[in-house]
Amino acid sequence: AVRVVAPAMASRYGILDVEHDDGRMAKARGMVEKPSPGGAPSNLSVVGRYILQPEIFGYLDRHEIGAGGEIQLTDALVEVAQQQPLHGIRFEGQRFDCGSKVGFVAANVAFALEHPDMADRMRVEIRQVLEGRHL
Repeated sequence: AVRVVAPAMASRYGILDVEHDDGRMAKARGMVEKPSPGGAPSNLSVVGRYILQPEIFGYLDRHEIGAGGEIQLTDALVEVAQQQPLHGIRFEGQRFDCGSKVGFVAANVAFALEHPDMADRMRVEIRQVLEGRHL
């Protein structure tokens, strides 16, 4: 899945190198993980929902270090994209950056607030925390 990001935010995400875009689905030549400011090939960020072909695991098994000193799925996707089509579908809905502590907590709070069995009690808990009354 992909989502449009502001150019200033592109360096935080994997960004598609778009060949064709029909407004809902983008065909990509590849992608760039956390491009330098001004170096993003498009404004479509990858938001962590993938349907992967089994060939990807052979590339990941090489344990090659990429951006951030980590093994990057996006690097493997670029390799696979040389032999197979790579597409991104625009994601609609809420998205949280669970790679950050704040995003992870925000995702959990949003999850709790959307569930009837927790929502009312969670609102009380949040108010107590904000007012400094939580034990």
